[in-house]
Amino acid sequence: MKLTISREALLTPLQSIAGVVERKQTMPVLSNVLMEAEGNTLTLTGTNMEVELVGRVTPVHIDQPGRITVPARKLSDICRALGEESPIELALEGDRLHLRCGASHFTLSTLPAEHFPNVEDEPESFRLEIPQGELGRMLDATAFAMAQQDVRYYLNGLLLEVDKDHVRTVATDGHRLAMAHFDVATGCPDPRQVIVPRKGVLELARLLDDVQTSVTLVIGDNHLRATVGAYTFTSKLIEGKFPDYNRVIPRGGDKIVMADRATLKNMLQRAGILSHENIRGVRLNLASGELQVFANNPDQEQAEDALAVDYQGESLQIGFNVGYLVDVLNALDEEQVKITLANPNSSALIEGQNDTGCLYVVMPMRL
Repeated sequence: MKLTISREALLTPLQSIAGVVERKQTMPVLSNVLMEAEGNTLTLTGTNMEVELVGRVTPVHIDQPGRITVPARKLSDICRALGEESPIELALEGDRLHLRCGASHFTLSTLPAEHFPNVEDEPESFRLEIPQGELGRMLDATAFAMAQQDVRYYLNGLLLEVDKDHVRTVATDGHRLAMAHFDVATGCPDPRQVIVPRKGVLELARLLDDVQTSVTLVIGDNHLRATVGAYTFTSKLIEGKFPDYNRVIPRGGDKIVMADRATLKNMLQRAGILSHENIRGVRLNLASGELQVFANNPDQEQAEDALAVDYQGESLQIGFNVGYLVDVLNALDEEQVKITLANPNSSALIEGQNDTGCLYVVMPMRL
């Protein structure tokens, strides 16, 4: 294999693919990127056996076609450190890959391409096109609520639901729930639900631009595949049944609070500084026209703050994990936030002032 390529053309896909490759691998080849040069296209592939990302660079000047795997992070770091002026020449000589750029010369170890695992192809069951910006918005609005290393493995990912007239994303860790949807005619005859693992969600979100060009999603029985520009992303799916999120969403709350999102977030962050560092609990006191927040910790330190809000009704005292509330306020991008409450033991329903298709549920705490 021998080819010449510009630094920028190689570095951009390399950095994306290096994010998929885990630093510590049980199989050495999984730390490598698969390079395949043929025609005028260089194809780069990285995988951790759960998520695979393929990037294609074209046109590339290829003197000799070939396939080989090389350490992904080392190659990416070398390209990042090189100057932008000179083109990069890659040449496979024996079992070493030689990289030359100007006066710089690097020799990298390789492993045979045949050792690199392939994500098995499976018959697609449904194909969908959706604007990149909308899918990115939905992932950003919900991914933060995914569980991390929960024994309920189906919570360590994100539910992607496709119906005939909408696409929805839902995430929950058992203490809070985030949901976003986008109305679109999908042509899906029957509702489909798949659970995308955490790593897959984060890598897919990183690929998406805030543009109106479409991303093609292919949903199979065991995999989700997305085609974004010159990249093909594939993720295994989590087997299991996601909780019925409709049962979690509180209905009939009669205490509706309207508040300035940024001011409320700043107040909660200030109070959170003196909350218990493990349980992060704060107490909210709601009264006509005012919301007060109280926090304290085992060192006898305490914080009190207040905010004028649009609320007329009975007073209410309720506790929450302050981090969960701040996460929701970070995910919303509207000026006004609407909080619906019922009683001290019921979850809070949090939405933006306008119907942007996002809603959030946060369970209360006993303080």
